[in-house]
Amino acid sequence: MEPLRLSKRMAELGLCSRREADDYIARGWVKVDGVVVSELGSKVLPSQRIELMRQATARQAARVTILLNKPVGYVSGQAEKGYKPAASLVTQETHFNGDRSNIAFDPAHLRELAPAGRLDIDSVGLLVLTQDGRVAKRLIGEHSTIEKEYLVRVQGRLSEQGLRLLNHGLSLDGEALQPARVWWQNQDQLRFILQEGKKRQIRRMCELVGLRVVGLKRVRIGRVMLGDLPQGQWRYLREDEQF
Repeated sequence: MEPLRLSKRMAELGLCSRREADDYIARGWVKVDGVVVSELGSKVLPSQRIELMRQATARQAARVTILLNKPVGYVSGQAEKGYKPAASLVTQETHFNGDRSNIAFDPAHLRELAPAGRLDIDSVGLLVLTQDGRVAKRLIGEHSTIEKEYLVRVQGRLSEQGLRLLNHGLSLDGEALQPARVWWQNQDQLRFILQEGKKRQIRRMCELVGLRVVGLKRVRIGRVMLGDLPQGQWRYLREDEQF
């Protein structure tokens, strides 16, 4: 067996992100087979036992994940072209009063808060912002299979063949798309369930079958629902919730 970088192996095991792993290693918060390893770039065998020390697990426990109902006009990541990032909506004033997490707002929760997935500027609904690399890896890691569910209002005529192609058979950027689940929710709205997230994927899929998207709302990521969270407000992910 070939040795791997310790940080990469920690990320593979879901202990933390690679960036977090490098930080924990440098601080001396990681043990390999019971021995502290503090040298960046250290390598391990897949069979070796890796353990996070108490300081690292305490830091992880203090990190939060936020669920935001993003309105139109905000970008998921960094500000661009004069548009504000969705994270700018996370303030004490916009904290949903129906939040049942029992977590008190702390300005420290805004540090290193990053989107775990994209939702384009013209779309609304559930956006995950997290300080926790484990959550980000689960949602947007290379091998993530987490479902995302959307309600999509469309204009145009959709044939039975077009509906079949939306479910499976389309390609974007020269690559075949993974199978999806798509069906009519009502006469002008489709429901999409995807396990991948290419840029503007649903809008581009609809264009390929002669439809124009006039409204797109994400209502679920994994087992976490948007529910009654008002647009422009946010809440904390609860301990009893998992994606």
